[in-house]
Amino acid sequence: MTETSRLSIRHGRLIDPANGIDGHLDLHLAEGRVLAVGTAPAGFQPDQVLDARGQVVCPGLIDLCARLREPGEEHKGNIASETAAAAAAGITSLCCPPDTWPVIDTPAVAQLITRTAEQAGWARVIPAGALTQGLAGEQLSEMFALRQAGCAVMSQADRPILNTLVLRRALEYAATFGLTVFLRSEDPQLRAQGCAHEGRVATRLGLPGIPEAAETVALARDLALAEQTGARVHLRGISCARALEMLADAHCRGLAVTADVSAHQLILTEDDLEGFNSQCHLYPPLRTLTDRDALRDAVRAGLINAVCSDHQPHEADAKLAPFPSTAPGMAALETLLPLMLRLVAQGVLDLPAAIARLTSAPAAILGLPLGNLASGQMADVCVFDPEAQWRIGPETWRSQGHNTPFRGDLLIGRVTWTLLGGRIVHALRSPS
Repeated sequence: MTETSRLSIRHGRLIDPANGIDGHLDLHLAEGRVLAVGTAPAGFQPDQVLDARGQVVCPGLIDLCARLREPGEEHKGNIASETAAAAAAGITSLCCPPDTWPVIDTPAVAQLITRTAEQAGWARVIPAGALTQGLAGEQLSEMFALRQAGCAVMSQADRPILNTLVLRRALEYAATFGLTVFLRSEDPQLRAQGCAHEGRVATRLGLPGIPEAAETVALARDLALAEQTGARVHLRGISCARALEMLADAHCRGLAVTADVSAHQLILTEDDLEGFNSQCHLYPPLRTLTDRDALRDAVRAGLINAVCSDHQPHEADAKLAPFPSTAPGMAALETLLPLMLRLVAQGVLDLPAAIARLTSAPAAILGLPLGNLASGQMADVCVFDPEAQWRIGPETWRSQGHNTPFRGDLLIGRVTWTLLGGRIVHALRSPS
């Protein structure tokens, strides 16, 4: 990490969706903040200049869902290892779900995570506070105290609240304090022991399926309660076309709910499970090509506001059992940007829109003054080469988890520099 108080990034294509900027403009930073865009202020002398010729300069990426495995599962990863991977991926802020061990349901756990991340110094970690104590779905957590301890949002992670009255009370409580609640809509009874999308591939492979109704039945309840309570609800991990229709209908009725999708859900389908590929054992499951294309349309139209990594690093043994017994999830911080650039190359959306889904939109959902490069804002910056080609390997991969189905793929787009609060926390090559 390099400490520089005054720095200029020159000759790059500056894309800042929050401020409607897309042009070849220089960026000047001082004392951890953005000093100016374009011409440097009179008398400004940078200590360091980064030549971003042929590269894109944008706000640091913001990831709404990344598991760091600390505290509790350090054999899979830890805050230092995973935030270092985030820095290498251009991610400067990430939100970790509360399903750590112990659960993030007390200020002490939240403060432990933020303090450990600050000491590591690679990225800003924003813990999501547990909506209920122990994520058990029975007793509400002390949400106000969690917010005071740095939890920007409340979440139930991937453990839905079974008792609808408890969920209603939780949303009412959150609405009282103006808190955003992250919900992953799923009916666990309908999911049963499923491990793949209930469809032709799961049937052929003999895998227990998860019907789309497991998502849509729960989503209907969540939307009804969002309307009833007036709470700010963010729907995590939408995975099927029918859910998108319900979301669009909710918007037509005036509900201010937001939504995200994992980047790999925009690339992969149920067909990638062929050969019992445990690297594609994911949660929510990969669904049909029709669902995937509907998700792409929703991201392009802005019905889905943000795209996240849903990073879940695992140790190697976690993926070596028979498919249903393997751990769901993939390590995904370092493929987040390349997968979005693949969508740009395929014409799904243009580059400024792709960057908006990774910067200004997630910042707005978190309600934090991040994700833009206006004068005076935090100097969190990502500089990447949109043409650079690379493959995942020991010399290019930072996460402790190597569980990814994209190993061996030619990935296009690589981060050259990442700056956190004006400090260089990742440099692919020696700065000029």
